[in-house]
Amino acid sequence: MNEDTVTLFRPTGPEELQLVRDSGFRAWPPRLPDQPIFYPVTNEAYATQIARDWNVKASGKGYVTRFQVRRAFMQNYKVETVGGAMHTEWWIPAEDLEALNANIVGLIEVIQEFGS
Repeated sequence: MNEDTVTLFRPTGPEELQLVRDSGFRAWPPRLPDQPIFYPVTNEAYATQIARDWNVKASGKGYVTRFQVRRAFMQNYKVETVGGAMHTEWWIPAEDLEALNANIVGLIEVIQEFGS
């Protein structure tokens, strides 16, 4: 971890993970038309909950990913609380996703896997 970066977590299913894999684990795929926001979460526990409870139910598998983004870029966005105290997310407009990808430091890594 580096003081110039922010650690983000992203729960994901197998289809999105394949697109990340196709990028060499360097970028998130563009949002679909019905997905106006890319929302990485702020903590591993919340990402685990989504991957295990939602992604597995929806697609049979769920993954928790972790990645670093330049702090200067992330300062343009605020953290939103969407439930309990641990349910915090960064809301990145879909049109800013390319810029977010350009500010990823290192690789997107899979740190947990759930499902069959």
